[in-house]
Amino acid sequence: MNDPTIHASAVLIGPRAVLIRGPSGSGKSRLVLALLQAAKAGHLPFVRLVADDRVHVEAVNGRLLVRPPQALTGLLELRGSGIHQQEAEPVATVGWVVDLAAQDAARLPEQQAREAVIRGIRLPRLAVAAGHEALPLLLAVAQTLSRN
Repeated sequence: MNDPTIHASAVLIGPRAVLIRGPSGSGKSRLVLALLQAAKAGHLPFVRLVADDRVHVEAVNGRLLVRPPQALTGLLELRGSGIHQQEAEPVATVGWVVDLAAQDAARLPEQQAREAVIRGIRLPRLAVAAGHEALPLLLAVAQTLSRN
């Protein structure tokens, strides 16, 4: 794969992955771990790591695919705890984007703030303000999407 990686994490929730973006230290890996734990607790039907910290994204037939860089496959870095091995998906279709510590996070976001365009693919987006907990918002969105 010749495409450069982007700074993000990705986790498969059911049939679609969520691409988690944000600056260093914003909680991307912590959110991935919280989602994995939510699945173990029965709050989500299926969750698996795709990639942590760096991802390859590629537009294919109108879909955005996400893959881990080979050297990082199955690795999850938890600040203060080190690097942990996790079962990982080799590739997933991105269904939505979460931006942590987003400057444009709003209580009632405008339509354009609820979308992200990556490699020409338009995706639903959730902007989470710095200091706000993303997990409850993601659980609500994931549960809503699973009913549709």
